[in-house]
Amino acid sequence: MSNAPLMPKATAVWLVENTSLTFDQIAEFCKLHPLEVKGIADGEVASGIRGHDPITSGQLTREEIERAEKRPAHQLKLAVTKVRLPEAKRHRGPRYTPLSRRQDRPNAILWLVRNHPELKDAQIMRLAGTTKTTIAAIRDRTHWNSAALSPMDPVTLGLCSQIDLDFEVQRAAKDRPALVQDHSPTLIPAEETTQPDFYAPTSHEDVFGSSPKKVEEEEDDIDVESVFGKLKDLKIKE
Repeated sequence: MSNAPLMPKATAVWLVENTSLTFDQIAEFCKLHPLEVKGIADGEVASGIRGHDPITSGQLTREEIERAEKRPAHQLKLAVTKVRLPEAKRHRGPRYTPLSRRQDRPNAILWLVRNHPELKDAQIMRLAGTTKTTIAAIRDRTHWNSAALSPMDPVTLGLCSQIDLDFEVQRAAKDRPALVQDHSPTLIPAEETTQPDFYAPTSHEDVFGSSPKKVEEEEDDIDVESVFGKLKDLKIKE
C-alpha cells in the first residue's frame, strides 16, 4: 500500500468519471479489486464519495493518463513528488495503554516498586504509561485501591516488552553508586563445614583442654623440731 495514491477510492471515482481507463488499470493504480471499481462505475460502491483529482494533487500527470488510455496494458505510475518533507520527530511520551489494560497499571507499578526499587519515577512512567502522582500514591500506600492491589509483572500484562524493562533496569543499575565491600568476618562456607574431618580433634588438648599449671613445691624442707620447740615455749609462758 506504500505506492497507493492518497484517498484511493475517491481517486478511483474521479478516474472512472473523467477518463476512459479500464477497470483493471484503475484497480491496479488505486490498489483496489476490479469488481470494486466496477461497482463504483455502476454506482453501487462509494456512491457518497466525492472524486479526488490526482492531477491537481500531483499524483498523476495528464501525459501518463493519455498514455494509459491508448495502451490498455500500460500500468499507471505515481508521479514522483519534487517536494520532500522532513521526517517528523517522534517525541517519547508516556506509553499508550489500551483501555482493557489500564485497570492493571496499579498492579504493575506495585510490582516495579517492589522488585526494582532502583527504578526512577520517570522510568516507571515510561514502562507502565502512568503518572508521577499515581506512583507516589502507590509508594506511600495512599492509593484508593491499595488494599486490593497485587503485584503483577508488566511484561505479562502486556504494558511493556521485556527488552524495554531490561533496558530501564540496566540503565538504573549504572546510575547507582558502587557498593562498598564489607570485609567483616562471615560464616564459613558449607563446603568446608560439611567435610568429614572439619570437626575431628587433632590433639589431647583439643579434646580435654589445657591443664592448669602445677604449683611448684617448696624446695626447702620443714624443720619439725623447730616447730614443736616453739609450741613448748608457748606452753611454758602460760
